[in-house]
Amino acid sequence: MAKFFEYQGKEHFRKAGIPVPEGMMVKTPEEAEGAAAKLAKPVVLKAQVWAGGRGKSGAVKFADSPAEAKQAAAEILGMEVKGLEVKQVLVEEKLDIVQEFYAGVVINSAQEVRGPVLMFSPEGGVDIESVPREKIAMKKVDIIKGLMPYDTLNMVVAMGVRGKILRQVADVVFKLFKLFRELDCRTLEINPLVLTSDNKVVAADCRMAVDDQALFRHPELGIKIGREFLKEPTEFELIGWSFEESDFRGTSYVAEMVPPEEVKKGGYIGFHGIGGGAAMLGMDAVNRVNLKVANFADTSGNPTASKVYRVVKLIMSQPGIEGYLLAGFLMANQEQWHHAHGIVKALREELPKRPGFPVVLLLCGNKEKESQEILQEGLADQNARVEIYDREHVYDSSFIGGRLRALVDEYRKETKTT
Repeated sequence: MAKFFEYQGKEHFRKAGIPVPEGMMVKTPEEAEGAAAKLAKPVVLKAQVWAGGRGKSGAVKFADSPAEAKQAAAEILGMEVKGLEVKQVLVEEKLDIVQEFYAGVVINSAQEVRGPVLMFSPEGGVDIESVPREKIAMKKVDIIKGLMPYDTLNMVVAMGVRGKILRQVADVVFKLFKLFRELDCRTLEINPLVLTSDNKVVAADCRMAVDDQALFRHPELGIKIGREFLKEPTEFELIGWSFEESDFRGTSYVAEMVPPEEVKKGGYIGFHGIGGGAAMLGMDAVNRVNLKVANFADTSGNPTASKVYRVVKLIMSQPGIEGYLLAGFLMANQEQWHHAHGIVKALREELPKRPGFPVVLLLCGNKEKESQEILQEGLADQNARVEIYDREHVYDSSFIGGRLRALVDEYRKETKTT
C-alpha cells in the first residue's frame, strides 16, 4: 500500500469537507517557530513518520509559545521513531478536547466480505484492536449500492451519540467513506475524531493508504513508488521502480538495503532472488557466511529477459559490492531461459569492468537445460569467477553460501595485491 503522512491525508480531508485543525508542515525549528507565531495560539507538534506510537516515543509535544515550539521541533527533528528518522513535523493548533471517537474504513479481503468495512466507535484515541467489540459499529458496505447518509446516522446513534453533534459526526463518517472510495484507499482512518469544548467535530489525526494497483488512476497523489515504503525512496529504488512501472510482465522488485557509503566499507554483495521463498533461502545463505546484502531484488512471475537484464544492471551498478548472487532456490514453473538471457547480457557488459569478480548463479525449473546452456556458453569467456548451479543444489543454501564466500575471499586477496 502507498502510505501518506498525516499532513498529506488531512489535506485530502480538507478538500472533502472534513474539518481538520489549522496547521502547517515544517522541516526546521525556525519554521516551527514561525508556524506557531502565525497560528498565535498553543500548538501541538507531531513527527511525520509512517509509524504508530509517536506519543509513546516522545515524538508528539505541546508548546504554548513560538519559542517553545522551536525547542520542541529541535527535539523531534532527527529523532528515530521505530527506526524511522523524523525529517518533518506538523505544527497544529492545540484542541480543547471533550470526547474522542474513532472512524475508519478498511478493505477486508476475507472470502465472506471481500470489500470495504466502515467502522465507528465512541472510544477513540487508542488502537481500535483494543476497543471492546460491543463498542464498535461495523458495516460491510455493498460496493454496488454504496453508502447512504442514513447509514452513518444509524451507526453513530447505535453507539450512543446524541444531541447537536449527531449530524456532525455522521456527516464526517459519511464523507470519510466517500473519500475512501474516490481515492481507491485500502485504509482511511481518523483516530481520534474529536469533539471540542465549543462543540465542533474535528479530525485530529489521519491514517491513509492507497491501493498500489490503483495509483495509475491518481497521478495527482504524486506517489513516486507504487509500493509500501517506510521511507522516502532512494534514487536506486526509483530507477528500480521505473522497470516495474513501464512493464507489468512479471515482477522486478528492487530495494536498497544500506546506503552506498556503507557498501564501500566491504562485505556486501549484490543480491538477486527469484520469488519470496527463494529469496529467504538466499539471504540465509549469505548470512551464514558472514556476508551482507547491499540490495534486495526479486524477479519472479515470469518476467521478460529485458526486465531481468535491467535489474541485474542496476544491482551491478552499486559501487563496492564484492560479488553477485542469483538465488534461484526454487523449481520455478516460469520459463527460466528468460532469466538466463537477461543475466548473460547484463554480466557480459559488466564483468569486463571487474576482472575476477565473483558470480554465483543458481537457476533451475522449467526450461532448466536450455537455461543452463545459455548461462554456460554466454559466460564461458569472461574473466571472472563464475560458478553456475542447477537443481542439484536447489535447497542447499549452505553449499551456495560457502561457494560465494570462497570466491569473495579469493577476489579480495587478488584485489589487495594489485
